[in-house]
Amino acid sequence: MDETPPDDFTAVLDGVGPRLRDLRQQRGTTLAQLSEDTGISVSTLSRLESGQRKPTLELLLPLARAHQVPLDELVDAPATGDPRVRLRPITRGGRTFLPLTRRPGGLQAYKVVFPAEPQARTPELKTHEGYEWVYVLSGRLRLVLGDRDFTLEAGEVAEFDTRLPHWLGSPGPGPAEVLSLFGPQGERLHVRARPRGRDED
Repeated sequence: MDETPPDDFTAVLDGVGPRLRDLRQQRGTTLAQLSEDTGISVSTLSRLESGQRKPTLELLLPLARAHQVPLDELVDAPATGDPRVRLRPITRGGRTFLPLTRRPGGLQAYKVVFPAEPQARTPELKTHEGYEWVYVLSGRLRLVLGDRDFTLEAGEVAEFDTRLPHWLGSPGPGPAEVLSLFGPQGERLHVRARPRGRDED
């Protein structure tokens, strides 16, 4: 009996590693942090992402739980035909991230709720690969970008290279609700509205 897996099955397994790596990097999680969350060793996680270790159900279940995504996303299962996104919110550092896209890698969309920060708190600036676009839905958003400090009101937009030291938070008095689009480095995000011509309805 031939036990060699079919080509399509092999391709599915080969694609798991890159998806795991993209998903982790898009969420700004290190291998060490993911290891703490899942109980899977850093070396095993590294081998999974590089394709040197074949994924098993015992490994994928805690990874799907840690990344807050359905298991079928990790293995790129065929689409069910339902376009609705039903991902669960992620809470990190008091902030709530609601994923609005299902596939790891490429452009990612989130609704983010920033709680009001204590006025005395000193922002901790961070850098990482990527390019971000933010739109303030409600409240006020403070954006510290390098040595510049901005306050965005509802309806305002900002975009910036995340390799620059930056920090986002709500200066109060209440939380800020923000729509955020994040892309890999070099992939600039622009939202344009084409003016309506006189001869258009």
